[in-house]
Amino acid sequence: MPLNFTSNPFLVVYVTCGDPSLAASKEIILSAISAGADVIELGVPFSDPVADGPVIQRASERALANHTKLSDVLQLAEEIRNAESRVGLIVFSYYNPVLRYGLERFCDDARAAGVDGALITDLTVEEAGDYIAAMRKRDLATVFLAAPTSTDPRLKRIAAASRGFVYAVSRTGVTGTQHKLAEDAGELVRRVKKFTKLPVAVGFGISNSEQFHAAGKFADGIVVGSAIVQTIEQNASTGHAAKAVGEFIRGLKKQSAVSAQHSAK
Repeated sequence: MPLNFTSNPFLVVYVTCGDPSLAASKEIILSAISAGADVIELGVPFSDPVADGPVIQRASERALANHTKLSDVLQLAEEIRNAESRVGLIVFSYYNPVLRYGLERFCDDARAAGVDGALITDLTVEEAGDYIAAMRKRDLATVFLAAPTSTDPRLKRIAAASRGFVYAVSRTGVTGTQHKLAEDAGELVRRVKKFTKLPVAVGFGISNSEQFHAAGKFADGIVVGSAIVQTIEQNASTGHAAKAVGEFIRGLKKQSAVSAQHSAK
């Protein structure tokens, strides 16, 4: 399924499914889409999220305490797809839940649910042959991570294996909000673009309109994760998480648009 990006830059929003509940996740995701999210990364909670910082780790722990499984995430994806035909849906997972579920079964069920693709955060391109083949058979996008430390030959391989878009990690380390955008993020995007015509989205640490606008000058898409999950965490107890996420996204895009207009004058 081709991903259609209508915004420039397009906005990718990450949500840990099942935090604070699956019903709340659905409400939050629909609010995010209404506010302007172009792609939703459906985070599958995992017990050992080594690439994630404390905010997403806590969200995974809460979702696992609710017994959220990959099958639940795929069911949620189907419900979102039935409600919103235009949004991009990417399953964001570590490889272990997919292997436990069964690779072929995962691809079949993801396709049936209306998912557009997946990003397996700990699956390297060198070890992804079976996964890529299974995903290709179902016309599902394979999104891979490109890091600032990747060599040009490895970036070329990542670009060749990717479909949908390439996710450029703005810095080394784990996920989490940052006060400023990493200086080498733009250089990484330029390096990736030497090897592909796919859109390149930048993520890891983008948490405010200033960073969104700055990244939009060189990237095709922006990924916001920890800031969204933190907003959910701060508002879950009041039942206002969906509203808060929608307001955060509208503020992010509105302020970015205002900044862009000022820059153009």
